[in-house]
Amino acid sequence: MNWTVWASLPVLFFLFWMYTSTLGASFPTLQNKRILLLIAHPDDEAMFFGPTLLALTRPALGNHVKILCLSSGDADGLGQVRKNELVQSGLQLGIGSKEDILVVEDKNFPDSMTVTWHPRLISNLLTTAFAPNMASLSSKDAPQATVDVIITFDAHGVSDHPNHKSLHGGAHTFLKALMHRHSGWDCPVKLYTLTTTSIFRKYLSLLDAPATIIAAILGKKELGGFPTPLLFVSSPVGYRTAQRAMTTAHESQMRWFRWGWITLSRYMVLNHLKEEKPS
Repeated sequence: MNWTVWASLPVLFFLFWMYTSTLGASFPTLQNKRILLLIAHPDDEAMFFGPTLLALTRPALGNHVKILCLSSGDADGLGQVRKNELVQSGLQLGIGSKEDILVVEDKNFPDSMTVTWHPRLISNLLTTAFAPNMASLSSKDAPQATVDVIITFDAHGVSDHPNHKSLHGGAHTFLKALMHRHSGWDCPVKLYTLTTTSIFRKYLSLLDAPATIIAAILGKKELGGFPTPLLFVSSPVGYRTAQRAMTTAHESQMRWFRWGWITLSRYMVLNHLKEEKPS
């Protein structure tokens, strides 16, 4: 391979990236919605959901996006530091106000690689925060909530972390509770989950975009106010923003292996989300 071919590779890669991000932007998205990003630990929002936050917080879409984190990530005694880091990161990723970033500190939700959080406890917390009138509503009334969309991990949790997987079960339990005694009505909250891939695809970065886009095109699609799937591909600028959210805001978490993650992980540059119906 001669030098001209080598010299053209960065240009071709950049053009491929820009085309891919433009193609991702052509997918239907959420607009004028109250959206909750439900995460388990400070830094989940940057390491896994950066493209989603950067896309959905664009002012033109009219969304109001909040982050709810169910632990302070205090496994190493850095809970307060990590809470502050989450606020900084969330603001960098487009959250409009620090009041829209809430961290729960509850002994029922420990930061642990061996503990699964109980779905009913997660549901109860979500009910208190976002459906406070649930118990007082008649069965003849439409179910109500103060958010329209919950975005969280799928059943595999991307990294197989039990805290991540717990959020999936907790969100479904919350939706079931919302619809209890309200058959015949549509659920007022739509649940979107981040698709887990194989470990090989997980570290392909942007090179996983063709497979992801094809899967999104060929998979089940719904349009309307709550389209599915959702596909977000960050531009090079967005990718660098998500990286900076880790390296500058989550400075306490920047171990050697996280440098590999923010360089190679597909989740730093693209997110594929699917709506899941209450089950």
